[in-house]
Amino acid sequence: TDVLSVLQVRLVMKAHSFIRENVPRVLSSVKDKSSTVPIPRVSQYLYFLFAPTLIYRDNYPRNPAIRWGYVATKFAQVLGSLFYAYYIFVRLCIPQFRNSSQETFNLRGLVLCIFNSILPGVLILFLVFFAFLHCWLNAFAEMLRFADRMFYK
Repeated sequence: TDVLSVLQVRLVMKAHSFIRENVPRVLSSVKDKSSTVPIPRVSQYLYFLFAPTLIYRDNYPRNPAIRWGYVATKFAQVLGSLFYAYYIFVRLCIPQFRNSSQETFNLRGLVLCIFNSILPGVLILFLVFFAFLHCWLNAFAEMLRFADRMFYK
């Protein structure tokens, strides 16, 4: 359910950007009674939905070709990050809580368990950041030939 919530928030943000960019243009052309109303094409909106950006534009800078080796490398890095996060979770987090589940509940044991899981949790968060925000978005940007790769600004 968390993944669905994140996807819904992303779609709401993209819809907001799309409306914010296009409604003023349409209203001004209606107000000026111009013969052509600048309505974006469906293909422009679909490209925007899959492009790794939250700012709608009618046209984005595009690369001339797709580097499939780069895409494969980024997807391999995503898989490697997932396997490494799984390894950290299984080796460092699960044993902490498995040992505490066999004992009677005490606050000291719970606090120690949580503090021993903080460093592995931070490592997993860094891996998720790297896997999704760097590798996944760059792979899709390359497949869409999206040239503006300023994800971190």
